[in-house]
Amino acid sequence: MVRNSKRINILMSQTISALTPVLATLAALGVFAIILMTLGANPVEAYGALIEGAVGSGNAIADTLVKATPLLLIGLGTCIAFRGGVTNIGGEGQLIVGAIAATGLGLLFPEAPGYVVIPLAMVAGFFAGAVWGAIPGALKAYFNVNEILSTIMMNQIAVQGMNFLLRDLMIDPVQLEAASKIPQTARLAKEFDLPRLVPTRLHLGALLAVIVAILVYIFLWRTTIGYRIRAVGLNADAARYAGINVKRYMVLSLLLSGALGGLAGAVQVYGVTHRMFTDGSAAGFTGGAGFNGIVAALFGQLHPLGTIPAAILFGALLVGANKLQRVVQVPSALVTALNGLVVVFVVSSEIWRRRQAKKRQLLEMEEAARATSEPDIPPEPIDGGKEVLR
Repeated sequence: MVRNSKRINILMSQTISALTPVLATLAALGVFAIILMTLGANPVEAYGALIEGAVGSGNAIADTLVKATPLLLIGLGTCIAFRGGVTNIGGEGQLIVGAIAATGLGLLFPEAPGYVVIPLAMVAGFFAGAVWGAIPGALKAYFNVNEILSTIMMNQIAVQGMNFLLRDLMIDPVQLEAASKIPQTARLAKEFDLPRLVPTRLHLGALLAVIVAILVYIFLWRTTIGYRIRAVGLNADAARYAGINVKRYMVLSLLLSGALGGLAGAVQVYGVTHRMFTDGSAAGFTGGAGFNGIVAALFGQLHPLGTIPAAILFGALLVGANKLQRVVQVPSALVTALNGLVVVFVVSSEIWRRRQAKKRQLLEMEEAARATSEPDIPPEPIDGGKEVLR
C-alpha cells in the first residue's frame, strides 16, 4: 500500500508538472481579467473579442500563424542556448542583422531570379545571425563575460547600425529624391516574395519554421553534437571531466541560437515586410519578436516541439489584441501587460516545477533503494519444516 501511494504521488506530480504552463497561463488570464475590470471592461467580452480576432476567420488564423513564425524561430534559438547552459537575450539584434543581410542581398541583385535569391537570402540571414550570436558566445567562453549583458548590448549595436544604414547607405532612392528621407529601404522585387496562401498573408516561412523546429529536436536529442550541448548545459564540470570541450560548445550554442534569430529576420523581410524600416527602436521593425520568442520558449518548457504551440498561442494574443481594442475600447498595447503576466507566472511555475521534480527524484531514489535493500524472505515451512505426506 505504501509503495502504491508513493507511485500515485509520483504520477500526480508528473501530471501537474506537465500542466504547469497551462495552469500558469490561466492564472495570468485571471489577473488580467481583474485589470480589465478596473478599466471598466467586461473580461468575458474582452476574451471573446481576443479569441475571435485571433482565430475567428481564415484570415485571422493566417495572421496568427504569420505572427507566430518569428516567435517560433527565435524561441528555437532560445531553446538551443538554454540547453547549452547560456542565456540569449539578443534575439532582437540577431533578427535585425539577419534582416539587413537578407535585404542587402535582394537589393544588390534585383534582376536575379527569385528561386536563386530567396534561398541565398535565407542563408545570408542565418550566417549573419550566427556571427552576431558567436560574439557574445566567445566573450562568455574565453573571457567569462556575462552573456546576458553582452547580448543586450549587441541588440543596441544592431539597432544603431540599422538606423544608420536605413538613413544613409540603404535608404530608398525614392525617399532621397523626395527629400523626405523616411528611414526605409526600397521595396524588394516581387519575385523575391515568399510563396503565400492567397488571399491570406500566410507565407512559406511558417512551414519552414515548423520544419526547423523538428530539425532542432532531432539535432539536440538524436545527434552527438546535440548531446554534448545538453551535457554542457546540465553540468559543465562533468562534461569537461568527460572530455567535452565546454568552451567550444558554449560558443556553438549561442552561435546556433543567433543563426535562427537571423533566419527569422530574413523570413520576416521576404515573407511579410518586403523591405526594412525603422522608427529608431528595435521594436519598430521586430515588433518585439526577439523578446516574445523567449517567452514562447519558456512556455514550451525549452523544448523545440513544445515551442510550436507556445509560439502560436502568443501569436494569437498579439493578433487578437487589435480586435480587443476595438470591442472593449482598451489599448491594444495592454496585451503587452498580459504577455508580461504570462512570463511572470510561467517562470515562477517553472521554479516550482523544478522543485517538484527534485522531490519526485528523491522519492524515486528512495523507492529504488528500498526495493534493492529488502531481502528475499522465503515462505514459512509447513509443520516446522517437516514434509507433509499425503
